[in-house]
Amino acid sequence: MRRTLPLFPSLCVGTLVLAGACVQFPEIEAAESADVARAAYPDLVPIETLLAGTPARATPEMRGAVESRADALRRRAAGLDGPVIDDATRARLDRGIDRDIGDP
Repeated sequence: MRRTLPLFPSLCVGTLVLAGACVQFPEIEAAESADVARAAYPDLVPIETLLAGTPARATPEMRGAVESRADALRRRAAGLDGPVIDDATRARLDRGIDRDIGDP
């Protein structure tokens, strides 16, 4: 005997997948400035033109700000490197909860 999947559940799953693809992303739209809607559509150029352009590079003026931010992030990460739970709390957790609940 040949078994086939029922058609209705397959259609329901397919419909849900397609409906999920139509969802709006408000956080993306909220990030747009008002000028985006009024901006002209950019010119389409061949990919070779884009690849031949000069790659973006950090300027020497940016170096100090980037390095200081990196140092600040490293210090912040080092501060998070310690234990999350202090020794007294860890000992209490290791003992477990010892309560007399009583008879039900």
